[in-house]
This record gives sequence, C-alpha cells and structure tokens, in this order.
Amino acid sequence: MALTDLLGIEVVSEGAERAEAAMPVTPDLHQPFGFLHGGATIALLETVASVGAGCRADFDRERPFGVDVHVRHRKSAQEGTLHAVAELDREEPSRAGGRKQFWNVVATDDAGDVVSEGVVVTKIVSLERLAEKERERAAARSEPA
Repeated sequence: MALTDLLGIEVVSEGAERAEAAMPVTPDLHQPFGFLHGGATIALLETVASVGAGCRADFDRERPFGVDVHVRHRKSAQEGTLHAVAELDREEPSRAGGRKQFWNVVATDDAGDVVSEGVVVTKIVSLERLAEKERERAAARSEPA
C-alpha cells in the first residue's frame, strides 16, 4: 500500500503548472495531543508537488523526485479536509543533469484558512543517470573493505 493510500490523499486535478489534492483529517493522522500531525501535512504537500512534477516528466526517459521541502505550519486542524495546491514557480537545469522545479505549495482547511505553506523542490532525473548511480553503488558495495 502506498503512503498516499494510507493518508487518504486524493488527487483532484493535475497539470504541468498546477496540481491539487485533498486529504481527510482523521484521528489516525493526529499527533498525541489530538491535532493533525505536521508530517502528514508535509506528505500531502510533497505529494501534490510531485504530481505536478510528474506531469512535466517523460516517463519513458525520466523520473521525478522530491529533493527539498520548506514548509511553515500556520495553524492546525482536528477534522475536515485539507486542500492542497502546488503551483510551478520556475524550472531550471540542475548541476548534475536533469531539471529542478520549484513548486509553491499551500494547504488550506475547509474554511479556506492556510494551515501550512512553503516550497517543494523536485528534480527530474533521466533513467540513464539513475542507472549510472546504481552501477556506482553496486561497485562500491563490491569493493573490499
């Protein structure tokens, strides 16, 4: 089972510039004091950015990955639904090949109040680069200590 299934995240819309998702706030997602766990909110925001990144990737040649998350929690929730939006701010070449994307993300509650907001950075990596990195890891594992 995927994390998105465990959290109940549902993609509402997806596109190369904007993606939306929703997550129910249930007691299973509360921290010990009865409020939504911030990690669940961050997972929602990284998921919605990754959905947008996936719309900008050619899956025959590359894969998207989340590489950096900066999120500020503004308030919490105990029930209802969190609504998340990711909007592409910019895309630029990365140092090691591929492309980095900067997604502005925001999660709001049913009243429209901001619960959390920030930036998620994704990277589109070629399948060739992924294979090269796996070969390097395999070679390192086989070297005598």
